[in-house]
Amino acid sequence: MASPNRPKNWPRRAALLRRLREDQSGVSFIELALILPVLLTLGLYGTEVAMMAMTNMQVGEIATSVADNASRLGQTDNSTVSPTVKEAQVDSVMWGALKEGSSFDFETNGRVVLSSLEYDSDTKRQFIHWQRCRGDLDRKSAYGEADPYKTGPVLDGMGVKDHKIYSVPNSAVMFVEVYYHYQPLFGTMFVKDQVFKHEAAFLIRDDRSLNPSGTKNGITGTGSQSLCT
Repeated sequence: MASPNRPKNWPRRAALLRRLREDQSGVSFIELALILPVLLTLGLYGTEVAMMAMTNMQVGEIATSVADNASRLGQTDNSTVSPTVKEAQVDSVMWGALKEGSSFDFETNGRVVLSSLEYDSDTKRQFIHWQRCRGDLDRKSAYGEADPYKTGPVLDGMGVKDHKIYSVPNSAVMFVEVYYHYQPLFGTMFVKDQVFKHEAAFLIRDDRSLNPSGTKNGITGTGSQSLCT
């Protein structure tokens, strides 16, 4: 006997409720709607991390290539002449760094600092004979500015603690510092504001005139586009 409180169309309503309860045709859509935000977040985060790792690796490669190229400046087959480093040659090396980082706008967001670490036999001290920079990022060398007259603070080599790099008499080390202000793909959603830094050093590959006549900083020529201003 039907309950007097139930409406006359209750059997049809009950049948409809049973069909809805047993119907699973929309389960996949509901599951997708629930999991899509998680999948999207993980995908975007993975993309950001991959981009950050790739850019960091490229910044390190810029440091290595600049130090390597700078160490080859002035090489010659003439063993009777000690070559000098020219401003145009240094500009060429620095321009190469900007070109290498053009895919992630290194010129605007980066800075490369090239220093000639040398040893003065008279004072027995390490010093930066000359220094050149390129890139618009506001960064200076962590080891100080060029000190051709050796009147600044005493420099205890260059590089990280316990792995200091020192120059030897009548030679020079091309020491490079590269800074890059990382530009995230998705703003600050996944990564905080950060600046990558890499260092590299190469001993000069050939005899080089470190103090050519008429110069105070070991580089000949004029019109440098890479002054650290």
